Amino acid sequence: MMRITVIAVGKLKESFLLQGVNEYLKRLKGHVKVDVIEIAEEKEKGKTTAHETIRVIEEEGQRILRALPKDAYVVALDVQGEMLTSHEFADMIEHTMNYHSSSLAFIIGGSYGLAESIKEKSNRLISFSRLTFPHQLMRLIFFEQIYRAFMIMNSEPYHK
Repeated sequence: MMRITVIAVGKLKESFLLQGVNEYLKRLKGHVKVDVIEIAEEKEKGKTTAHETIRVIEEEGQRILRALPKDAYVVALDVQGEMLTSHEFADMIEHTMNYHSSSLAFIIGGSYGLAESIKEKSNRLISFSRLTFPHQLMRLIFFEQIYRAFMIMNSEPYHK
């Protein structure tokens, strides 16, 4: 069975987001093994400057790199990434599963985005929208799309 590891910066704080994510994780059982690794958000030291923002991104990046499964095909969610339709996203997952690795790691960065080291380590960068979403809300949107992808791959009806 395919294994998906989701590495996300920060803990889900809002109960409605946590409930939504848990619902999609429950629906995914039987389709894929999903592990969620929450990386601590780096605290800002003093005033938010460009230098401080880079430091925060780099610290979070180091934590992400340590959490990455060694054999995984890595996909980072990044505003500069390739935009896919839901069917293209499902095809990407299926293609990866069949031709690259049965282990797929997705990375959801923190408030300031991802370190360059993470982007370089990634096999692919994808974007879910040109819009900016809070990273915690992005996690719910992401799990909905993972569930939708498995429904597409299995030609199963999607229940809204």
